[in-house]
Amino acid sequence: MPSPALCASSAARFLLPLPPPASSALLLAAAAVAPKKERLFSTGMAEEAKGTKPAGGVAERIMPHLLNIYGSRATAKDFDIYAPHATFEDPLMRAHGVQQIKSAFYTLPKVFAESRIVEYTVQEKATGPGKSELLIDNKQHYRVFGKSVDLASLITLNLEDGKVVRHEDWWDKQPLKNRDTVSLPVAGRLAEASRRGAMLLTHALMRFGKDPPTPP
Repeated sequence: MPSPALCASSAARFLLPLPPPASSALLLAAAAVAPKKERLFSTGMAEEAKGTKPAGGVAERIMPHLLNIYGSRATAKDFDIYAPHATFEDPLMRAHGVQQIKSAFYTLPKVFAESRIVEYTVQEKATGPGKSELLIDNKQHYRVFGKSVDLASLITLNLEDGKVVRHEDWWDKQPLKNRDTVSLPVAGRLAEASRRGAMLLTHALMRFGKDPPTPP
């Protein structure tokens, strides 16, 4: 069983059925240069999110693993999309390195009865030699303590040589609070420190990113 602290950290944003648009914000507070090009593929809407991906695009390779990661069915292989020094950040946690990223996402099936991306649209663009960026406009679905919650999100993936080096998840599509995005830098630093503290606690509780046993 996950610890009470882990449950509180991961689930606090889903506990109160408040009307939009205030609900998400309040709940989240509680708890050689390649030519620039863009590829779009369609929104997926179903029990399993689906999309028409451009042949040969980075998104075609990355998205199946990302859907597994957010869908509480990740295996160690899914995290091969990340570079060893990759970072992940959302309003609750900031993970440094693949093992911490594993800890952040391996909590999902321990806390939520359901979790998945149900709708998404991806924009892919080259940002430099061997570099690209995926912008994933999506809706995430969770079920916690008998309550179903849909969360609008913007996921940004920055890739170098085919590996994700930075993964940010902006709930309500709002920038993460840090020293550069808030009017009071001290408050931004406190928000950054809080996310790191939550991540380190979660990392310890999740046995430092230990992979779950592979089903027979």
